[in-house]
Amino acid sequence: MRIEIRNFWYHLQAGFWFLPALMGVAAILLSFITIALDKVFLYRESAKPLWIYSGGPDGARAVLSVIAGSMITVAGVVFSITIVVLSLASSQFGPRLIRNFMNVKANQMVLGTFVATFMYGVLVLRTVNAAEEATFVPSLSVTIAVVMSVLSLGVLIYFIHNVSESIQAQNIIARVRRDLDHAVDRIFPEKLGQGKNLSSGSIKRDYDIPTTCDREVCQVKAERSGYLQAADYDALMRIAVEENLLIHLGYRPGNFITRGSVLVTVWPGERVDEKFSKRINAIFIVGPERTLEQDVEFAISQLVEIAVRALSPGINDPITAITCIDWLGDILCQLANRKMPSSHRYDERNRLRVICKLFMFEGMVDAAFNMIRQNSQSIAAVSIHLLESIATVAGQTHREEDRAVLLRHAAMIAHGCREKLSADDDRKDLEKRYEAAVKALDMEPV
Repeated sequence: MRIEIRNFWYHLQAGFWFLPALMGVAAILLSFITIALDKVFLYRESAKPLWIYSGGPDGARAVLSVIAGSMITVAGVVFSITIVVLSLASSQFGPRLIRNFMNVKANQMVLGTFVATFMYGVLVLRTVNAAEEATFVPSLSVTIAVVMSVLSLGVLIYFIHNVSESIQAQNIIARVRRDLDHAVDRIFPEKLGQGKNLSSGSIKRDYDIPTTCDREVCQVKAERSGYLQAADYDALMRIAVEENLLIHLGYRPGNFITRGSVLVTVWPGERVDEKFSKRINAIFIVGPERTLEQDVEFAISQLVEIAVRALSPGINDPITAITCIDWLGDILCQLANRKMPSSHRYDERNRLRVICKLFMFEGMVDAAFNMIRQNSQSIAAVSIHLLESIATVAGQTHREEDRAVLLRHAAMIAHGCREKLSADDDRKDLEKRYEAAVKALDMEPV
């Protein structure tokens, strides 16, 4: 249940409507409060402060009508501009970047400001009474409506400035990089493999796996199709301990699950029934799209998508691709200094309970470099920058297997570009960068 609540809150915050809805509710409550104050303190006062509205009911109605009408009009304009920006981002940077624009709290706040001002003005307008025997003008409420409209004008100017900056490639890349940084902090090493009832082994110990595990197992099938968005590893460990089981996960967050495929394998298999299968399926959140909650490769793929689109003949923007490579190299440097969690999870008695499918450094490097390398073999500047990035990451790499992964990618870049580059000077520059990367890795060239 905890993972479902966390996933629901993640999608709730990512929705473009959530903050405007909260601000609209706050405006409704504010209208009731200010109207009550008008009735209690200001209704019968003959002398009002200078800053309080002192006109009659007709004037109050006119002011509130203008405010409400203008605010809903501007809200429509803001919504239209937002749709245009989302369309531009989808076509130029990729549809997976739309969520990054929708997540910007400043844009949500702008739309919420206009909606809140409109709702406040309408609700105050309904209380204005011009009858002679019961004339009522909510002076304080009208004053606050005027102040809100003035603030809304400032918010509109800020929105235009913010939108003009948000569609710039470097700002989009920086925003994706921040999301990626947060995802790395969550997953390596804090989240995965460290819970109250879960301990991680430092190395894989094959002797902990029962000898009959390959024969006495039962497979739990997935009940729905989609991308694995999140998994409650603590709950999985609790189930394994309570039922005295060994559970092997077949997927990790970001993988696509087909209904009926093997979700987990359980030993001993005779303890698995329909109720147990539903309990296991409830641990995994499956949806139509990948998310950043537990999927660090998704943020990497967003940067890669920007770079690949920039390298397409229709856009032809290698500078943006190089910027993406710089940030990808930065995040790989961080990953190279993080302790990769073990795939084997042990309980408090040091008994193997869960075998996970994890994010590894090799997979991160593949996700970061493969597609860019494949699309830049004929572009010397980008290929050379890839080798320079590998040399930079090499200086932060401490594990031998990680250096071997980087060497493999450096060799693929060099071998692919030798055939594609036509200029001799470009090939010479490429060879120099390749030799520098091999030297930084302190390994024999492939």
